[in-house]
Amino acid sequence: MTDQELQLLVEELSLHYFELPFLHKAYFNSRLRTTGGRYLLRSHNIEFNKKSYEIFGLEELRGIILHELCHYHLHIRGRGYKHRDADFRDLLKKVGAPRFCSTIEENKKKTSSRTYIYECVECKQRYPRKKRMNVNKYRCGKCRGHLIEQITD
Repeated sequence: MTDQELQLLVEELSLHYFELPFLHKAYFNSRLRTTGGRYLLRSHNIEFNKKSYEIFGLEELRGIILHELCHYHLHIRGRGYKHRDADFRDLLKKVGAPRFCSTIEENKKKTSSRTYIYECVECKQRYPRKKRMNVNKYRCGKCRGHLIEQITD
């Protein structure tokens, strides 16, 4: 699907479900990772995650469009457009839009099970860490001695 086809689909869904025109731009943003779409308050444009469409299909994209159009039309009219607002939740139910989009599994952060062990040269105090650190920048908290990284596998 191209940006032009997406624009036409958004305009069509806006007229059908909200009976109001969508007067701004709708387009795919390849940088979106954790969200299906995003309504931009200042420009009133709507960005969509192309990956959501490619993985889950047109029906998922349709739900995301309706969700973002709820934000759009409520904000334009000066009503509660945020997720926690009653106006927003009521409009979601009225048009049948989902509150959340499906999660793209490949974008979830992969947590490393590796731990780094640092040891003081003088007092042998050990410091286990999840993130790697610069041993030249830090000292032992107990005796102010130099730290070295222990090799662990």
